[in-house]
Amino acid sequence: MAKPFQIALISPKGPLYRHRTGIFQKDLRAAPLTLTTLAALVPKDLEAEIKIYDEGIEDLPSRIEADLVGMTVITGSAPRSYELTAKFKQEGKTVVLGGPHITLLPEEAKRHANSIVTGYAEETWPELLYDFKEGKLKEHYSMSPSFSLEKKELLPFPRRDMLDQKGYKTLNTFEATRGCIHSCEFCVVPVAWGRKPYQKPIEHVIEDIKQRKTKQVLFYDLNLIADKDYAKELFRALIPLKIYWVGLSTTLIGRDDELFDLLVRSGCKGLLIGFESISKTTLKSTKKSFNDPDGYAELIRKLRRAGIIINGTFVFGNDDDGTESFDAVRDFVIENKIGLPRFSILTPFPGTGLYNRLEKENRIISKDWSRYDGQHVVFQPNKMSVEELQFGHERVWKEVYSWKGIGKRVMGNFTMIFPIVLAANSAYRYYAHNLSRFYTCRGGIV
Repeated sequence: MAKPFQIALISPKGPLYRHRTGIFQKDLRAAPLTLTTLAALVPKDLEAEIKIYDEGIEDLPSRIEADLVGMTVITGSAPRSYELTAKFKQEGKTVVLGGPHITLLPEEAKRHANSIVTGYAEETWPELLYDFKEGKLKEHYSMSPSFSLEKKELLPFPRRDMLDQKGYKTLNTFEATRGCIHSCEFCVVPVAWGRKPYQKPIEHVIEDIKQRKTKQVLFYDLNLIADKDYAKELFRALIPLKIYWVGLSTTLIGRDDELFDLLVRSGCKGLLIGFESISKTTLKSTKKSFNDPDGYAELIRKLRRAGIIINGTFVFGNDDDGTESFDAVRDFVIENKIGLPRFSILTPFPGTGLYNRLEKENRIISKDWSRYDGQHVVFQPNKMSVEELQFGHERVWKEVYSWKGIGKRVMGNFTMIFPIVLAANSAYRYYAHNLSRFYTCRGGIV
């Protein structure tokens, strides 16, 4: 009997988020969609045996049986991915790399992998598998300029059944759209995939939710309201399902009354919103001037009145940020009772406008991609030292997620998902108070 075609799909993790050694607890982990989607796209006539490994929830076995290994790579996991690639190739396995980092730096990736995939892989992944079976594997597979998510044959339901549910807070993760229409200087999306929003047929999204038989949904879409007409149609279609869901949006959600009303009626109970900064100068210089700090407080009140928890994100280290920015953001977050605030250090991901500018100014101080995780300083700040940025950022995390800080914020956020909010605050508190374990590297802060 012929040996079956064995495929291993792996999500490598950098040190901050790896199982056992990392600090990201289960209450902050939701099931990824990339590997389960790739598994669903494997042509049935190949009769392949597929296994999925996520280093965020498990250690990799010492030996993985596979003919072909596929890994999805972000910048922070690139060194780990290349390390694993070398190991697997030494064992005689063929290794394929894809994902955002590979799309941003294909020539770097080619030095490591047998083959790479750039852009979205719905069309190229099956083609690659057939080529591999026929001994005709190409070095590079690239997304077609005409790529669309409207073709039903490209939209099998993700193989969520292949994941270990014990490792995640939820398996019920979905997406309706990909991409974003904005061109923020720090963002990898417009560089890697352009400013075109890709949209799945709404009936397909609804069918996917229905077949999961769930009343709790998490949307991974980077900007669910990029196309307002599409978003309105989606929200109308969600209303009869009587679910509650959380997802991502921009601050523009509060400026269209019809859109906001449909959002609420569709069952939205939580939104991640990138406030980024409370400085208009910073927002303008980073090409995110559609954010208006003058309107933040009213938007927060509007969402709270609607029973929607805010996962608000803020970035430290922009050129306009001095040491006073830490206290200003901390006070803003607590005074406005943001239920789940998150903070990151400005990170110049390769290929972005921010990276190119800082590189030209000779301000990139580390190209260790494992430090490109939003929590380490890899460039020279403009108005403070590296140490001031690193430890100021850590201090805000600790103060906002002190028991006192949690009490002041959460008491203004009583909703039907209040228990989930408390659990997430507890997990973020652990995260905040353990960040310093990951700051030093080879004797220095980088």
